Amino acid sequence: MASQLFDTVAKEDHLSLYENGKPKHSRIFKYLDFNKNDVAKATGVAKNSIRYDYRIPAEVRDRLKEWANLLNLVAGFFGGDEEKTVQWIMTPNPMLGDFSPRDMIRLGRYKKLIKFILTAIDENKA
Repeated sequence: MASQLFDTVAKEDHLSLYENGKPKHSRIFKYLDFNKNDVAKATGVAKNSIRYDYRIPAEVRDRLKEWANLLNLVAGFFGGDEEKTVQWIMTPNPMLGDFSPRDMIRLGRYKKLIKFILTAIDENKA
C-alpha cells in the first residue's frame, strides 16, 4: 500500500523530458505530437496566450509536468523503450473508448488516463 502512494511519480526520466528540474516542452510535444492548438485544447488556455518562456501560463506549466511524468511512467513500464512508449501513446486503445492516450490528453482527459496507467502498472506488479 505504501509503495502505491509513491508509484504516481516516475522513478527515472527515461525520455530526457527534464532539464534542471524543468520540463522541456519541445521534447514533450515531440512525444505527444502536439502543436499550440493541441496545447490550448488540452489546457483550456487561449492559443494566443500559449508561450514557453519565463511568462508561461501556470496552467500550461503544470500540465507539462503532468504530461512529462505520465510519459516517463509509460516508458518505465516498457523498460525505457522510447519506440514502444510512442507507439502506445499514439495507438487507439479499446480500453480507453478507442481513443489513443495522446487524444485523451489532448481532449483534457488526463486524470482518467493517469488512473488507467497507474492501475495497469499496479496490476502488472501482482
